[in-house]
Amino acid sequence: MIIISKTILVEFGSKHPDSVEALNKWYKICKKADWNNMSNIKETFNTSDYVGNDRYVFDIKGNKYRLVAMIFFNIRTMFIRFIGTHTEYDKISCSEL
Repeated sequence: MIIISKTILVEFGSKHPDSVEALNKWYKICKKADWNNMSNIKETFNTSDYVGNDRYVFDIKGNKYRLVAMIFFNIRTMFIRFIGTHTEYDKISCSEL
């Protein structure tokens, strides 16, 4: 998958150093992935969820953090729309990101 943009992960990691290892692992796995649908994602990240409007939620670091990505399977591209704490995630509307 093509991931746009890693910068948001780096910036988040600088504010939350305990997330860096988990984010790097997530990034490497997604970069190598060749997903075609939600079932493929679930095979890799079984706690991921589809929340509508091409948005998918990933639990990071044992659900301490949440990452929302917009995924277009036909062009193998992911756009990172949000990364935050679980509390911050509860305040957003994923499908509108």
